[in-house]
Amino acid sequence: MRPTHQPGPAGQQSAAGRPAALAASPVPSLTHAPGATPLPPGVRRTVLPSGLRVVTEHVPGVRSASLGVWIGVGSRHETPSLHGASHFLEHVLFKGTAERSALDISVEMDEVGGEMNAFTAKEYTCFHTRVIDSDLPLAVDVLGDMLTSSRISDDDVEAEREVILDEIAMHDDDPDDVVHNLFAAQAWGDSPYGRPIAGTEESIAALSAAQVRRFYRRHYRAAGTVVAAAGNVDHDEVVAMVRRAFGRNDFLATESLPAPTPLAGAAARPAVRRVHPGRSTASRGFEQVNVVLGMAGLARADERRFALGILTTGLGGGTSSRLFQEVRERRGLAYSVYAFTTQHVGAGLVGVAVGCLPAKVDATLATVRAELAQVARDGLDADEVRRGAGSLRAGLVLGLEDTGSRMHRLGKAELLGERLLGVDEVIARVDAVTVEDVSALARELFTRPEVMAVVGPA
Repeated sequence: MRPTHQPGPAGQQSAAGRPAALAASPVPSLTHAPGATPLPPGVRRTVLPSGLRVVTEHVPGVRSASLGVWIGVGSRHETPSLHGASHFLEHVLFKGTAERSALDISVEMDEVGGEMNAFTAKEYTCFHTRVIDSDLPLAVDVLGDMLTSSRISDDDVEAEREVILDEIAMHDDDPDDVVHNLFAAQAWGDSPYGRPIAGTEESIAALSAAQVRRFYRRHYRAAGTVVAAAGNVDHDEVVAMVRRAFGRNDFLATESLPAPTPLAGAAARPAVRRVHPGRSTASRGFEQVNVVLGMAGLARADERRFALGILTTGLGGGTSSRLFQEVRERRGLAYSVYAFTTQHVGAGLVGVAVGCLPAKVDATLATVRAELAQVARDGLDADEVRRGAGSLRAGLVLGLEDTGSRMHRLGKAELLGERLLGVDEVIARVDAVTVEDVSALARELFTRPEVMAVVGPA
């Protein structure tokens, strides 16, 4: 009912941990802390006395409004005994409040044709909705009620536990999810970055209702929350709605401000986590063998991220890319092959994912390695860099025609302490990438030690 897939920019992950293909996504827009420089046209920002931040973007010519509440906690913040708690809590907050039952929440949104969902990532949780502009007050009130006043009863926790276990089992039947989870575990080991976002059967079975409630009280605080809205919205009106809707249960009280979330400023960014090279395998009764081959990449704030976007697009981001042409078109080794990048605040990976028949694994791997070696040695040519830049520009501009994409861009940048770049500024940075920039980055990344995950028949 509420799948936890993460739409939006490249490098973000679903609850199962699978990165999104870079070429289909806009470029992340970040550099400095919010407020350090002027905001792009149409964007406004207010910080309430409690620390809760409201950021909006007025989009002319639309009659919709997309709203997201971003909480600065994700699976990265979990201890082993709380593995899966962020995702578990995301589910439970839909189960009802003192004012609304779970059915009431669904009925109120269905009556106005609103779309409502949520997702959990490594570094944050987001609850989001899209409605007609006139129904925005209802959407703000419903999300405010859910986020500040959830019951989290023992019965609700037990009922949702079974749903989450079914979701984990569903992901375990998906070859892509399994291989990307295995890849992350090999790369980052038994650390918060290496564990699956949804948890495991064992960790979810062990979580108690009391633990989930404590996790809620500890992390769902105003100072770690961002409310983002985009579309036909008025900033001052949104701020007034947020004050009313989030004023329940002293959520906006200032007497005992919690410490800012670790993600709320560039000065608090952790060092980039070390990647462990090696190979992991898992046997599954799938028809194909799924392989992810990669190495340490770049963290989110790295200024070379624009060159990285062009590099991975030229390598394996579209039908004209090297990997698609060599692996699929010329050799017929696999139906699906693509390059990807995963970028977190303190960690990054870059790699290639491919699925093929068992008899073709050796030839496929040899071809992928040969292409990586050639790009590491020679880089991309000028035409490939031009096509990669064009793909990133188009992904950004086309994505921003949707109010939901704009809301995601606003909320994520604000929550993670990143400066929101204007569209023209992002395009200028993409266009400034040179062939030499891409070649130097390819040389650095694709000569790093390999991390590999293989899933398929025994």
